[in-house]
This record gives sequence, structure tokens and C-alpha cells, in this order.
Amino acid sequence: MSMAETSPTTFEQKYEIAHLKLVPKRHVGRTVAAGIVILLLAALIRAFSVGQIEWSYVRDFLFAPVILEGLVNTLVMTVAAIMRISGNPVLSWIAIGYVWLFRGAPALLQLMIWFNLALIFPTLGVPGLFEFRTVDVMTPFVAAMLGLGIQQGAYTSEVVRSGLLSVDSGQYEAARTIGMTQMKMLRRIVLPQAMRVMVPPVGNEVIGMVKLTSLASVIQFSEILHNAQVIYYANTRVLELLLVASFWYLVVVSVLSVLQQRIERYYGRGSKSIRASM
Repeated sequence: MSMAETSPTTFEQKYEIAHLKLVPKRHVGRTVAAGIVILLLAALIRAFSVGQIEWSYVRDFLFAPVILEGLVNTLVMTVAAIMRISGNPVLSWIAIGYVWLFRGAPALLQLMIWFNLALIFPTLGVPGLFEFRTVDVMTPFVAAMLGLGIQQGAYTSEVVRSGLLSVDSGQYEAARTIGMTQMKMLRRIVLPQAMRVMVPPVGNEVIGMVKLTSLASVIQFSEILHNAQVIYYANTRVLELLLVASFWYLVVVSVLSVLQQRIERYYGRGSKSIRASM
């Protein structure tokens, strides 16, 4: 074959790029930043490993009955507080005032108000029919459930409202056209679509509630942090008991995170199939 035959004769042949080698872009800054983070993480791990931490105390108290009792109380408080959300209105003017009031006050402040309610209301009930001493009714559990549940409900009600508003108005009109009742429309048409929007933030709210229960330790509610504090007040191993409490919080949050991902995948099945077909 001669040189004339091998030389490019057309525009496409002249600018052929198939022989070029594709070289990925180098992210020098990203690599340096990752290296710095790894070094800092290694330094942090080393600091905890060589620091004056009696890891035997962490091992001994990790499954101590009082710590496990606090774990159970933390989970019970989380469920009880979340259950308070279900009956909250989200679209009326009452809900607007509710959200404004309880979202504006810090959770710790609301806990203290509920727990000290007996200072202004010594008794609760209907005079002449039945009355109870407020200090007997407003136990640390009840005060924590009201303080955390009502405060968290103010945030979650907005999440629910945004999820319902994310459904196209045509879906509501179509459901009414075929004679669906309000409840059936919500159950069969609206909620399955709204859940895709609602599940991620609601899941985050539930996980946040687990950590918010630690605030209830200030009103002597027997959750993980409070029980850990009771122990380290006696044996002075503060950091060791805090590490025990941190371990169980991480376990609970990890389990809830996995459940949240499964629920998100369940309600996201329709949207994924639609995107795949496009």
C-alpha cells in the first residue's frame, strides 16, 4: 500500500479521534482533602485509643441492665411522641396557630414547662366531679411525651402538608369524578403518591426524635443518657459511660436508617419504573 493510499483524503479521516487515548481528569484538590480527612480521622482514633479511657468500663456497662432499661425507655418515648403526631390537623387555621406556637419554642423549654405545670395548676380535672394532683399526673414520662411529641408534631405536620400539596390537583379532581369518597381518595390515590415526598423527611424526624429524647434527662426521665449519668455520678467514669450511651444511640439510628431506606424503595417503585422507561 502506497503513502498516497494511506494519507487522509476526506474531512472525516483527517479529523479522526478514535486513536486518541481518554485520560480521566485529575482531581488534585479532592485527593488532598480526602488525605487530610483520613489523617485527622486516624489521629482522632489514636487519641481515643491511647487516651485515659478505661475501655473495661465501656465493656462492662455496655449491656448493663440499667443501660438497657434506658434504651427501652428511649424507644418507648420515641414511639409515644410520634403517635402524638397522627391526630394533628394540617390545613386549618388551628393548625397554623399550633405550628406557630410549638415550633417557635425550644424543645427543652417545653419539657420544663410541662414538668413544672403543677406550680400553676396544683390539680387537674373537673371541680366537684374528679380531681387529680398534677404532680401525680405529670410524671417525667408524661411530661416528656407531651413536650417532645407536641413540639415534633409541629414540624412533621408541615412535612405532611407539603407531601399532600405535592400531588397534582388533577389527581384529586379525577378521584372525585369517579365518585371516590374523601378517605378512599386519600388512601388509594393521594397518599401513595405523597409518601414518596413525605417518607425521607419524616424518617429524618423519627431519627431526630430518638436523639431528642436525651433532652428528657433534665426532667429525670429514665432514658439512656439519664441512666448513664446516674452511673457515672457514682463511679466518676464520665467519658466511658457517655461512649456507652453513644453506642446505643448509633445502633438505634442505624436500624431506623435501614428501615427508612426500605420504605423509600417501596414507595419509589413507580417513579423508578417511569424514569427507566423514558
